[in-house]
Amino acid sequence: MRIAITGSHRTGKSTLLAALAELLPGHKVVNEPYHLMEEDGHEFSHPPSLEDLVAQLERSLAEVSGAGGDVLFDRSPLDVLAYILCHEEAESFDLDEWLPEIEEAVQSLDLIVFVPIESPDRITFSPSDDEGDSRTAVDEKLRELVLDDSFDLEPEVLQVQGDAKARAQRVFTWTQRKSH
Repeated sequence: MRIAITGSHRTGKSTLLAALAELLPGHKVVNEPYHLMEEDGHEFSHPPSLEDLVAQLERSLAEVSGAGGDVLFDRSPLDVLAYILCHEEAESFDLDEWLPEIEEAVQSLDLIVFVPIESPDRITFSPSDDEGDSRTAVDEKLRELVLDDSFDLEPEVLQVQGDAKARAQRVFTWTQRKSH
């Protein structure tokens, strides 16, 4: 199975991915594009520029198309698209140019696991933390893209909540039902 974990930053995606990797030991884990690119020496601006995000979208699409079966992806192309669409320079992004490749990648996934910002939020922010607004905006955009399927991509989606163990168990149960 090809499963992508999606959600805004600091929602527990990587923790869920680690728990799933233990439950699904035959699955390869693919780190999120940002970290893969950092490992390759890419230097991102902070916050990432539109060019940084487009480069991450390219990397995400390449990782999804280049991976075989039984893969767990930390993020999907829809994650990066949500960040792009929330970026202050989003109007200069040509969505129509990218949509066919995004659609192909999304349809190659067996499942997208959406990890939302929960209420109450599991993450505590300090008053000096400036990521809260962008985090919420990306969460809302991902809800549109993934749950509301605003581009009619028709992905199989499973929304998870609770602690990492409960989330992982819900995904694992889904995989067991699908494999029988």
